[in-house]
Amino acid sequence: MGRPLRHVDLMELGLQKYDVERLLRNGRLQHAYGRYVDGSLDEPLARAACAQAAHPRSVISHFTAAHLTGLRVWTGRDRQTAANPIWLSCEPGSRRNLKRTDVVLHRAGLTARDLQLYQGLWLTSDARTTVDIARELPLREAAVTVDHALSGSVSLAELEAVLERQYRWPGVRKARAAVALGDPRSESALESYARMVFADGGLPTPVLQVEFWDGYRWLALRVDFWWPEFRTVGEADGLEKFEAATPSERRRSLRRSFERDQQLSDCGLEVVHFGWEDAVLHPGDLVRRFRGAFERGSRRTGPVPTWRAAAPQTTRPAA
Repeated sequence: MGRPLRHVDLMELGLQKYDVERLLRNGRLQHAYGRYVDGSLDEPLARAACAQAAHPRSVISHFTAAHLTGLRVWTGRDRQTAANPIWLSCEPGSRRNLKRTDVVLHRAGLTARDLQLYQGLWLTSDARTTVDIARELPLREAAVTVDHALSGSVSLAELEAVLERQYRWPGVRKARAAVALGDPRSESALESYARMVFADGGLPTPVLQVEFWDGYRWLALRVDFWWPEFRTVGEADGLEKFEAATPSERRRSLRRSFERDQQLSDCGLEVVHFGWEDAVLHPGDLVRRFRGAFERGSRRTGPVPTWRAAAPQTTRPAA
């Protein structure tokens, strides 16, 4: 099967109702949105293909396109994410915008530069997908996708070109702000989100991914955020940082973290650790913690340690 088919199409091919039911039971077929598709396809791809076939002349877009291509999205606990529902876009015409629990269809202009072919399906390009998501989400959440896109194959010029084509579209001002604040050196969703918390809280812009010289060598560590004027380091501790297969591996991970903090302390630095709960649930408290660290760091004497910022990654980190 090269494309999703309707039930009547299968009947015209000579299959009977019991044949279709048998093929569904043994996994040779999948069914979604009134269409049937090859059972060997990954379930998210199969659902997207069926939804697209049910809405002719549409392209897979927004959160579904991001999910299929591996573009990072973070939308908090209270919103549906990734590929449920299936998001589609189509050229303005006779059809209206559609928003259901299983499918969202947007009428929006599309150019050849906005499209890409992915495993036989038409999707919005990564640049177009990024801007569309940034128009939909709050700034803090949009930054997660923008940073991830910039760390991969999407250039700032491509994002700005999409913004220019959408200059009067809903949410474009918010998307423009997210792109302007984008930084490909953010290596996780938490780092991207935290940068927006810092900006909203009035903190100075930090330097990302910094290494330090201890007088003999560059230390074999890299910090997430660095404010040299306040001798303060910020470390974003994501949910997976101390996950381990065994208790002994987890203890070793914790031990390495303690040793790392000791090295930074030996360099005369303030260190602030934070996690998702701090950034999302208590952003004001997090900003105050950093201001306190800035005050303590400002009172430290002696030379500021030599440091260097790592170059932006040339390959996209995992979503």
